[in-house]
Amino acid sequence: MSAFKLSTLPPPRSGLAPSSLRKALSLRPIVADGAMGTMIQDRNPALDDFLGHEGCNEVLNKTRPDLIADIHRAYFEVGVDAIETNTFGANLANLAEYGIEDQIYDLSKYGAEIARKVADQFSTPENPKWVFGSIGPGTKLPSLGHTTYQILKESYYQSAKGLIVGGVDALLVETSQDLLQVKAALNGCREAMKETDRDILLIAHITVEITGTMLLGSETLAALSSISSLGVDLIGLNCATGPAEMSEHLRQLSKNSLIPLSCMPNAGLPVLTPEGARYDLTPKELADALENFSANFGLRIVGGCCGTTPAHLKEVVERFKDIKMKNVSAEFEDGASSLYQFIPFRQENTYLSIGERSNANGSRAFKSALLEENWQGCIDIAKEQIGEGAHMIDLSVDYVGRDGVSDMREIASRYATSITLPIVLDSTEPAVLKAGLEVLGGRCVINSVN
Repeated sequence: MSAFKLSTLPPPRSGLAPSSLRKALSLRPIVADGAMGTMIQDRNPALDDFLGHEGCNEVLNKTRPDLIADIHRAYFEVGVDAIETNTFGANLANLAEYGIEDQIYDLSKYGAEIARKVADQFSTPENPKWVFGSIGPGTKLPSLGHTTYQILKESYYQSAKGLIVGGVDALLVETSQDLLQVKAALNGCREAMKETDRDILLIAHITVEITGTMLLGSETLAALSSISSLGVDLIGLNCATGPAEMSEHLRQLSKNSLIPLSCMPNAGLPVLTPEGARYDLTPKELADALENFSANFGLRIVGGCCGTTPAHLKEVVERFKDIKMKNVSAEFEDGASSLYQFIPFRQENTYLSIGERSNANGSRAFKSALLEENWQGCIDIAKEQIGEGAHMIDLSVDYVGRDGVSDMREIASRYATSITLPIVLDSTEPAVLKAGLEVLGGRCVINSVN
């Protein structure tokens, strides 16, 4: 492993002039805002404001920009540096529930324009204010077959495009639960970012449940491995838990990530009441935790998620008023990951062992299972190799007369959730490799490239 000390963010892409946000993040921690959904509920918008789509807060960007602007204003009035747009649910899955998925771009753009206008009202040359474009995960998880990578990527491109046109300074892919969904979102964002001449930062936040993993079972280092290769400027945690439950996961990220860190916890764990969820973490407790995280893990962005209010962020702003950026050293270790776990390329006590029997050209048993389309048989062969101590599983479906793209998609999508080890995609056909990469949420190895 090699040690690196972080002092500045990476330069902007394609030689663009660095934004004021990028410059500021190299000098001091930035304080972002808190919850949006509960703030909207407290203002009790009328049913007519939702245009028949009750509960779809993003519609308020069109019908009640005054209400959304008032929430943004409440956070800026307590001194935060940045606000998030009201676009967390402006995605395919959420809007499709209301039959308005064709409004992803428009609602994202409206949300960004509202936030930009308010930010500009509070911004001065000495104290600029910034806007983060909020991109939520939706409810369709591609690793579970709810939708496809390509469909999600296109919808996230529409969201990111609207946010960028509306004037955001950063795209924040947050509350992520499925690493394949994260890939689709980040790559959709990157496509939209190519079309602008502004320096837009790209931030990824995963959500780690009280169980200690993401919703689908991904460990923190598996997420880091998968996300770190996708050109993000910051990586971090938000939602699901309060700061106490995030500490160990932030420690792991700080120890292993060359990418600067961000943290936006809930106001503690939710307490379910007849009136809904209640969050009991006090403003002082939130500020204490974030100050501690900044000192130990070198956070660049701090803020709040569910249950946090302007009162919480006022305390955080006061605490961070004189805090300088903390440099931390990270031990970078290269490797690959499955949906579930990270495997380093360098093994301490042995060589890296790749199981080679999930190969149509090297294993008679696997070839027979493939020809019979016995997908469970293909999974069993991979699992046998795990039991025998393999660190990664080679997967080759290249066989004369077969549709390699279809076979790769069928088997790799099953390996994604059935096999805990990283997959080595083995093919000389780019289309076959692409089919595998579009269903595997981890960071794969590619073999046999000519």
